[in-house]
Parts: sequence; structure tokens; C-alpha cells
Amino acid sequence: MEGVRLAAVEGLLRELLREEAPARIAALTEELFREARSVPGPPDGASPHAAALAQVEEGAISLWNWAVTKHTGSVVNDEQRAKLRFVACRLVCLCEGSDPPEATIRRQILMSMKTGKGWIDIGKPDLADEFLEIAMSSIEKLYVKLLEGSDGEADIHVHKADVEKNLFKVLSYQAESAVAQGDFQKAVTCVQRCKDMLMKLPKETCYLSILCYNFGVETYELKRYEQSSFWLSQSYDIGKMDMKYSHGKEMQAKVLRLLATAYFEWDCNLYLDRALKAVSLANQEDLHPAGFFLKVKILLKSGASDEDINSAVAEFLHHEMSLDFCLNAAKLLLEHGRESVGFEFLKSVSERFESSPNHGRITLLHIEFLLQSKRELLAKQKVEEIIIAVEAVIEMGKLAEKSSQHEDKLRGEENTGTNLLSLAAQIALENEQQVVAIKALEYLAEHLQDCRQLFAALKCLVRLTLSKVMADNEEKKDEDINSMLTYLTLAHKRLAESFTDEKFTGDMKVLEAHWFRKVAWNLAVQLRGCPGKMRDFFLLSFKLSQFCPSDKAVLIAQKTCLLMAAAVDLEMGRQPVPPSEQAELLSQALQHLQACKEIWKILKLTGDFAKDPTDTLLLLYEFEARSKLNDPALHNLMESVWEQPQIEVKTLEIIASLAMESPARYPVLCKKALKSALNLHRKQTVIDVEKFSKCLHSLINLSLPTGLTDLDACVLQEAWGYFEDGLSIISSTDAYPEMEILWLMTRAWNTGIFQHTVGKCREAEQWCGLGMRFLSHLGSLKKTYEGHMTGLYSEVLDKLDRAKGFLSKEQE
Repeated sequence: MEGVRLAAVEGLLRELLREEAPARIAALTEELFREARSVPGPPDGASPHAAALAQVEEGAISLWNWAVTKHTGSVVNDEQRAKLRFVACRLVCLCEGSDPPEATIRRQILMSMKTGKGWIDIGKPDLADEFLEIAMSSIEKLYVKLLEGSDGEADIHVHKADVEKNLFKVLSYQAESAVAQGDFQKAVTCVQRCKDMLMKLPKETCYLSILCYNFGVETYELKRYEQSSFWLSQSYDIGKMDMKYSHGKEMQAKVLRLLATAYFEWDCNLYLDRALKAVSLANQEDLHPAGFFLKVKILLKSGASDEDINSAVAEFLHHEMSLDFCLNAAKLLLEHGRESVGFEFLKSVSERFESSPNHGRITLLHIEFLLQSKRELLAKQKVEEIIIAVEAVIEMGKLAEKSSQHEDKLRGEENTGTNLLSLAAQIALENEQQVVAIKALEYLAEHLQDCRQLFAALKCLVRLTLSKVMADNEEKKDEDINSMLTYLTLAHKRLAESFTDEKFTGDMKVLEAHWFRKVAWNLAVQLRGCPGKMRDFFLLSFKLSQFCPSDKAVLIAQKTCLLMAAAVDLEMGRQPVPPSEQAELLSQALQHLQACKEIWKILKLTGDFAKDPTDTLLLLYEFEARSKLNDPALHNLMESVWEQPQIEVKTLEIIASLAMESPARYPVLCKKALKSALNLHRKQTVIDVEKFSKCLHSLINLSLPTGLTDLDACVLQEAWGYFEDGLSIISSTDAYPEMEILWLMTRAWNTGIFQHTVGKCREAEQWCGLGMRFLSHLGSLKKTYEGHMTGLYSEVLDKLDRAKGFLSKEQE
């Protein structure tokens, strides 16, 4: 023994037993496993260093127990546990000695068996063999040891029974390892020895039968049919040996069905009798649909006569079978060209399930195969029989979905599901069954591969639903509008796909896009009362138009769609909605406007658009969105506005209004827009005094806040100028609105009174005097205010005179 290497293993072992960190445990496990594999076995004869080996043995047992605990707590995985068991078992073997006691041998058997089984369970059977051989050797040692201490024949039988339990386990593990390594002969030998022991160990019957079944499954999956049939036959035979400890009839039937399948797939012609015998036995053991189905399948593959198949099928109807199972059996018959048997069987199934809510599925299958066999007239008659309920169409739709999932279908091959749906839609329309027709067309629109048929179905859907929209009440109308949105969205989705259908040309694609975009446009225009839906249809119209050539008409339509979508988002953002939703609406509006700008640039190159308001709308919509989002880009936008030489008064007034519309608040910007608007009003040959007065009103309101007495002199001076502007216009026309003159008079007068209350006599006299000047321009209302204002104005003047007198005496 290499003392240095063993010491290294001991050191790693002690460190591992103290470690808690999973990563370090994993690293130490690998290192310990590597070192332990290189430790040589014990020499022949007595082992030296007994004290040292006792310490090693104690550490190995501690490691074994530690690995069990840590695996239970999920600290170590299955492979790590197997490696730690390997280390522990290897170290215990080193310490065994030449004549170990009974307890040591028993422990060695247990540890070796578990180590070997651990390697098998993680898929490394080659590492198991060494430990299973050690276990076998230890069992022999134990038997010899027990015989040496036995007292009479009775003791010998007890000891033999004790040993045989372990021997059975080791042999079964060796069989597992042999199967996993492809050693069929060794596995057979081990299982035969186990089988011979069942008379003494009857309780192991079920275990050994299932073990053989598992071997049969493994080899079947590897297409080793000869080996699989052997193991499955063994499983069945062992299962019959002791019915008290058998795994039951259901499992026996399952074994026989797989045995029949193995013979069937191995060589149906050569092993037909064996396959039929196995499946017949299975059906005798346990009546299961899979057994009947397999029997019919074997008969069909073997080319049996209709009479033989009829006889097998007749068994179905003598037992309780589900509708699904019966339909699958019918499909099997019809797919193998046994039409007479298949249709006759379907007839019997139809009678049996006459009261079932799923009865339509039977007729549906009947129709499917009628179509496949080119019996269109009979198929149409059958469709007419079942088209009264939408449920039949739903089943057709499921069939279409199932068919469309098979990508390996030959190109141009007819899809039975879509053929059925087309027929159903046609008959429903002929019989004015709109609900049924719409359901059938919806499935067709989802699953049709032929582009022309697809868009024809979608158009039919749109027309049918449009007619419903016109006739529906409001509640139903919403539902149909949502359906229209779905259909048009599907049209866009399918147009966006790359088509391989050579018959569907580029020109056809453009025509379809035009048709659907116009429908979306017309719906949007009609939905002014539903802004969200209106926007969605405008956006769909825009998206659909992108498949059309970009001529002038299409560009104008695209521009309008985007402008309208932005307008709707802005309008929805003005409603009482949560801030996050408002921000989303405003951001969407900006996206639509950006796309619209790009189209507008191109469109302007195609002709004269001098009278088109698009530039103004783009400006105002963008200003509203950015101002309410508090967007830093607003400053750059307004710089471009101030530089425009021909901006309209109305545009400036709207900007001023939007600048103060919540959540926006830009008073400086608002004032600048109003002042620019006033300047433009003055420059007009004939001033529109109505608009001028409103603009002036807004500017004074912004510049001269109400309710404030301590106003800065600069603020008052600025406001004074606006009042003077008003007076100059009022003096030059009789058309200035009297209520606006009254408002100007009142604001000027109240400002004077406020100044008077804080002792600013001079400012009070000036502003009250300004109010008196407006009073002189009032018409019918002058008498109402003149007496009161004249009296107060006199008091203000008197107070001002007294103040002047007081000041002059002070100066003397």
C-alpha cells in the first residue's frame, strides 16, 4: 500500500467531512474520487499497520454516513453520492483483512451492492461491475462463515435463506448492468439464476417480472426486437409463476401488448401468428382499447381479409369503448383503404353514441373520408345534416388546426379540414345561417394556405360582419366592431408574410391591400363616437396601405390616417386619465406625427399644397404633445415657429391656449405667442376687433393676475401698455364688443382701487383714471357705472390732493 497516497486520501476525507460550502464539497469530492481510484488494493495475507487501517476504516464509514445525510439534504447530487460511496467502499475493502468477522462482511456486502447500484442508476454500469463482484465474493465468504458456525441441518437452511436474498439482489443488479452495456448473454444468465431462486423467494416474483419488462422496453426502444421479445416473454412467464405475488392482470396485459408490438415491428409477416397470439392473450388478461386497436392494426398490416377484420372490429361493440377510441379505430380502417368495413363500423358507432353531445364528430369523420374518396355529393348531404349547430364547425376547425400543424404534407395536397370548412361555409351561406358561416370562415382565414382562397374568405367575413354592424344594436355592435378589427389585423398579418404561392401575384397582393385599407378607412370615419376604435382602424388602414405603391393618392391617405390617429391620441389624453396613461397617449401621438412628417415631405414634392393645413396641424399637435410631456425638445420647436414669416394669428392663439392647458404650464411662452398675435392683428388692413379683444383679454389676464395688491412697477407698466393698445383700437371703431370694454374698465378700475388700499395714491389715481377713460366708451351700460365711479374717483383725487398738501407743508 502506498502510505503517502492513502494519507492524502485521509486528509481530503477529513476536510470534506468538515466542509459546508457546496462548491468546495463538489471540488473535494472530485479530488477524493481521483485519489481513491489510484490507491492499490490490499496485498495477500495479513495487512500491516492495523491501527492505521482501523482509523482509515472509521473515516470511510463516517464518509458513507455523511454522503447519505448530505444527499438527503440535496447538498450532493446522485453522481457525487456515487463517487463518495466508491471512495468509502474502496477504503473499507483495504481494511478488510484476511479473516473479517461476520458483521464486517455483512457491511461490505451492503456497501458494495449500494455502490454498484448507484453507478447503474447514473448510467455508468461499467464502474458498477467491480463492486458487484466484491459483493458476490463477500456473499460467498459470509456463507462459508455461517456454515462453519452452524449447528445442524435447520441452521444451514436458515443461513442459506439469509444469503440467498442478497445473492438475488446482486444477480439482478448484474443483469441490469449487463443490459445497459449490451451484454445480452450475461444478462440472460443472471436473470435465469434469479428465476431459479423464485421458488425460495416468491415475494421477488413481481420485482423480477417488472425488471424483465423494463429490459424489454429498453431493447425495444433500441429496435433490438429479438432481445426485446425474449425479455417481454420472460416478464410474462415470471408473472404467471406465483399469482399471489404477481403484479396483476393489467400489467400482464401491458407486457403482452408490447410483446405483440415488438413482433409486429420486427417482421409482421414472419411473426404474425406470435403477434396475434400475444395481443389475444393481452385482451384475455385485461380488456383495454389499446389491445383491440393493436389487433386491428396487426391484421391490417398483414393484409387480412375484410371478414377477419370485421370479426375483430365486432369485438369493439361488445365492450364499453370511448367515442375517441372508436373514431381512431374508424380512421385506422379508412386510412388503410378498408372503406366498406370502416363506413359500416362508423354507422354502428353512430347508433351507439346517438344521444352523445359529440355525435357530430362521427358525422364529421364520415364527411372527411367521403371527401377524400371523391364522393363530394354525399359529403355535401352529410354537411347539410349537421350544419344546424356551431359545434360541428368548431370540430371542423380543430381538424384544420391539426392538419396545418403537419409541415411534412406534400405541396398542393388537399387539406381535409379546410375542405370541410369551405363546404360548411358555402352551405351555411346558402341557408342564410350567418353565425355558422362566420365561424367556418374564421377557421378558414386562420388555416388556409391558398392565398386567393384565404383573402376571399376574409373578404366574405368582412362583408358579413359589416352587414351585422349596420343592423346591430349598440351592445352587439361593439362585439362586431372588435371582430372587424381582428379580421383586418389578420389580413395585414397574412399580407406581411412571404408568399410561395406562384398564382398569387404582386398585383393581386396590391389589390387585396387596397380593398382592406379602404374598409378600415370607412370604418374609422364611421366611429367618431368611439375614439379608441377610430384610431385603431386609421392605423390599420395606414399599415395596409404600406403594401400599395406610394402614389399621390396613397400618400395623402397615409398622411391623413396618421394625422387622425395623432389627433385621437391627443383628444384621449385630454380626458381625465391616470398620468401614466396620458403620457403613453402623448408619446404615441408623437410617433404618429414623426411618421406623418416623413410622408408629408415626400408628398409636398408631388404638387402644390399651399392651402393644405397639414403643416399647421403637425405644428400644433406636436406642440401639445411635447408641452404636456414637458419635453426639452419643445424649445427647439418654438424657435422654428418664431422664425416663420407667415404664421397665422389663429395658430399663435392656439399655441398660447395650449401652453397653459394642464398639465402644461408655460406662461412666458404663452405671453410671447399672444403678443405676436396682437402684433399681427394690428397689421391687418381691417382689424377683426372680436378676435383682437379676446387676444387682448387673454394677454392682460396673464400679465395682471387678479387678487394681488403688491404688484411690481414693471408688471404694472407692461399691463398699462396693453390697456393703452385696447383704448387705441376702441377709439378707432364702434365695433369693439361692449362687454370687453366693460371688462377692461373693471380691471383698470380694480387695479386702481387695490393701489389705493395700500396707500399708493398716485398709482391709484392713474389706474382709476384709466378706468374712467374706458367708461366714456361704454354705450348702454355707461349710466349704470358712471355715478358710482365718478364719486369714488373724486374721493381718490381729494385724497391725492390732501397728500400733496401735506407734502408741501412738510417741505415748508
